Amino acid sequence: MCLGLGLDAGGTQTRWALADATGLLRGEGAVAGLSALLLGSESGRAALSQTLAEIAAALGAHTAHTAPGESGAIGVKGVVAGVTGFGDEHRAALHDHLAAAFGMHESAVRSMSDIELACKAAFPADDGIVVYAGTGSIAALIDASGTLQRAGGRGGVIDDAGGGHWIAREALCQVWRAEDEAPGAWRASALAQRVFDAIGGSDWAATRQWVYGASRGELGLLARAVAAAADDDPAALAILQQAGRELARLGHAMRQRCGPLPLALAGRVFDLHPVIEDSLRVALDDSDRTLLPLAVQRLHLQAHHTAAVLAAAQVKHSGNP
Repeated sequence: MCLGLGLDAGGTQTRWALADATGLLRGEGAVAGLSALLLGSESGRAALSQTLAEIAAALGAHTAHTAPGESGAIGVKGVVAGVTGFGDEHRAALHDHLAAAFGMHESAVRSMSDIELACKAAFPADDGIVVYAGTGSIAALIDASGTLQRAGGRGGVIDDAGGGHWIAREALCQVWRAEDEAPGAWRASALAQRVFDAIGGSDWAATRQWVYGASRGELGLLARAVAAAADDDPAALAILQQAGRELARLGHAMRQRCGPLPLALAGRVFDLHPVIEDSLRVALDDSDRTLLPLAVQRLHLQAHHTAAVLAAAQVKHSGNP
């Protein structure tokens, strides 16, 4: 029996799934996050290879035996990967790594950005816009020609407003500006206390070591501390409200360009606190009155499942034994 392997790789984690030719899921799991940007350095390529090796090892439990009533060897014969930071310039090198990790020819590998995969998962008919907020933020759709149209998604240095990394950075900025003005102010701030608890210390040395030693995805996890403080601290709540408005801006930009298409909200930032989605919806209602009707739905995407089904179909259509 031949299986397709699907990968949904983000800054925080990489989720994988296996599907057979009928589209039935045969297994899934998660490992550390990865990015196509890792391909730009020797150490990054080593980290990428290590993460893929962990997935390959995990697959062994699902491919070493058959289910009751089945016969023949089980093998992964195709891969579809949605990877954050991906661009066409990464395709060849990424395919080399994926093919080597899973023991297949490069022709059996298909790659795309994680947001393109999210669009395929949310709108199989390519008839809607995805506003995705994870470590970063982006809005996108696949147009009638099959081309990915996008707004945002330019990384934490330039923007990514509304994403987990941005939320964490805004919180750290506010906490340390308050300390500049009144040292010890953190003791009266629920936001600062939650942030410092997550970091493991209240002095600058602890913050500096944690922040500048963390990956982008790890830093983004600090958004959880901001959300935990939001019901007790107006400053934390305001950051999350602004995150919602920033994400609404991305959706509005895409609707201005592409028309009054429905929006799907996806990504774990929307799980942090209800005020993010509430703020987004209010902002969209205010900005999109000329583009009505506006349909917004919240999706709990399992994009790695979609990738696995696509990979299995790819194997089936190729006639790969």
